Amino acid sequence: MTTIKLPQLPDRTPIRLAVTVMPDLHQLLNDYAAHYAAVYGREVSVAEMVPAILSSYLESDRAFLSSLKRT
Repeated sequence: MTTIKLPQLPDRTPIRLAVTVMPDLHQLLNDYAAHYAAVYGREVSVAEMVPAILSSYLESDRAFLSSLKRT
């Protein structure tokens, strides 16, 4: 079999994750969604934004990323 430059793509099947948040966090997420709509002129649901928010947070946590490199 010949090889190609692009490696095999990872599994990108979405996984449903249910979480419960406190009312104050729910309000902040709704406020963030409203601010996002004001800035970008496009409404996005909180459910659509949460994965992006979590990814951004994890990708910016240097201590966490550093710990991954050690394992």
